[in-house]
Amino acid sequence: MPAVSTTSPFRTFLLRGASAALLALALASCSTTGKDRMTTGSIPTASRPLDSMNSTDLAQATAMYGKAYDANPRDRDAGVNYANALRMSGRNDQALAVMQQVAIANPTDRGVLAAYGKAQAAAGQLDEALSTIDRAQLPDRPDWRLVSAQGAILDQLGRSSDARAKYRDALVLAPNEPTVLSNLGMSYVLTGDLKNAESYLRSAVAQPGADSRVRQNLALVVGLQGRFAEAEQIARQELTPEQANANVAYLRGMLAQRNSWQKLAASSDSKQAVQ
Repeated sequence: MPAVSTTSPFRTFLLRGASAALLALALASCSTTGKDRMTTGSIPTASRPLDSMNSTDLAQATAMYGKAYDANPRDRDAGVNYANALRMSGRNDQALAVMQQVAIANPTDRGVLAAYGKAQAAAGQLDEALSTIDRAQLPDRPDWRLVSAQGAILDQLGRSSDARAKYRDALVLAPNEPTVLSNLGMSYVLTGDLKNAESYLRSAVAQPGADSRVRQNLALVVGLQGRFAEAEQIARQELTPEQANANVAYLRGMLAQRNSWQKLAASSDSKQAVQ
C-alpha cells in the first residue's frame, strides 16, 4: 500500500476496507454512559481525538493511557482509553485483552460492555461482539449507537438484510443520524449496489452533524463509480493540503486499477479494524 497521511479518516477507511469503515463509524461513539471521552478523576486525557492523531502523537497517547491502566487495571476509564488507543494503533489483540480485564472488573457496566464488544469486533470475534453488545443494550431504552453497531457487525458477517434492518431501527430512534445513514450506505457498497450507496451517503452528508469520515465515504463511492474528479473534490474538503494530496494520490492509484472494487473487498476481508 502507498504511504498516506495517518491523520486522515479517509486514509483509514481506504486502508481498512469498506466493511471496516462502516464498522468503525458505527462503533466510534458506542459509549452509553454519557461520558463519551471517558474522563473521570485523575485519568489523563489526550489533547484531541485519537483518530485525528499522527503516528507519533498516537504512540505518546497510547503510552500515557498505558501508564494509567498499569496503575489501576480495574479502572474502567483507564482501561477503555487504553484499549481505544491500542486499537487505533492496530494492536487489536492487546486491546481485547485489556477490555477482557476491564469487563471482568465491571461486569454490569453498559459502557464497558459496549467497549468490550467494540474490541471483540476489532479482533474479528464478530459473533461474540454481537452477544456482548446485546448485553449492553436495554430493551426498554435502546441506544441507537448500539443498534447501529449491531448492524455493522452483521454486515461484517455477510448478513446484509439483517444489518439494514438494524440501521433502519436505529434511524427510528435517531432520525437522520448521519453516522447511521453512512453505515446504511456503506452496507450497499459491500454488496456492490453503488447507486443506493451514494443516495444514502449524500443524505448523510446533508445532515448538520455529518463529519469528515462520512464525506470521505461518499468520496470513495463516487470514485468507485468512475467519477474521479468529483471524488477528489469531495475528498479534499476539511483536510489540510498535505492530507488531501496524500489521500487523492491513493484514491487515484486504487481506482485507476482494474477490478478496484474486488481489491477493496479483498482488503476488507484481510484487514479487520474498528475505530
